[in-house]
Amino acid sequence: MTPQSGARPEERLEQAVRTAERALIEYEIAVETFRVEVENFSRLHEQRLGPMYARLEELDAQILEARAARTGDPEDRRRADEARARLMPIPGVEELLHGWMDGSGLFPEATAMLTDQAVRPPQRVRPSEEARKLYRELARKAHPDLAQEEGERKRREEFITRVNAAYARGDEKELRELAEEWAAGPQLRRGPSRAEELYARLEWLAQRKELLTLVAKELEESAIGAMLRLAPDDPDGLLDEIAEQLKAQITERESELAAVLGQV
Repeated sequence: MTPQSGARPEERLEQAVRTAERALIEYEIAVETFRVEVENFSRLHEQRLGPMYARLEELDAQILEARAARTGDPEDRRRADEARARLMPIPGVEELLHGWMDGSGLFPEATAMLTDQAVRPPQRVRPSEEARKLYRELARKAHPDLAQEEGERKRREEFITRVNAAYARGDEKELRELAEEWAAGPQLRRGPSRAEELYARLEWLAQRKELLTLVAKELEESAIGAMLRLAPDDPDGLLDEIAEQLKAQITERESELAAVLGQV
């Protein structure tokens, strides 16, 4: 008979709970890491390519307007009006486009990007390897799922919220300070759990895992998540490739617009 087979039911349940807790924490770390990567790539994508998409939409509207002016066809006018309406300013547009455009058009930085002039690089928020290491260590030590008491859970949740915020900013210094703060804090003492409580905890862990699976699926299936998975090791290269494609499309649209205006 092995030691495991001779263990009390509560002991086997406790081991199952500990195993499930560790697995869930590792999974949460992976999901949160991917979420930060998707968020950062989304920001870079919008800053780098947003002006080009906006330029393409503006050229499409101008082409339709020029064509409507030439033909006088009511259907052409309707299409042109619809295209222009989609470009009308909306509340909060500056925030949505991260400072690249306002109601008057493109900012100088965006114009410079489109004309291959020098432009300030977009802000990069990518946690370093050391920041990643500190984040994982803190998440494993201070994760709220390790708490058995409500007061301790709240303390851990507040702490992990600060950890997540520092990690999202890539703030290695703050993560080190948080690690020191946690090391100096009170240690949680876990007493024996009753079988009913352990069963309930296993059920909660399973539900939490299911919820995280849905979150991970949404991230992976999002447009930005799908793009990031195409080039996880070289996202900048992917952005460069897309930028070249957009520049070619802009050149084509500009030539088409010139041709249509020449016929008016």
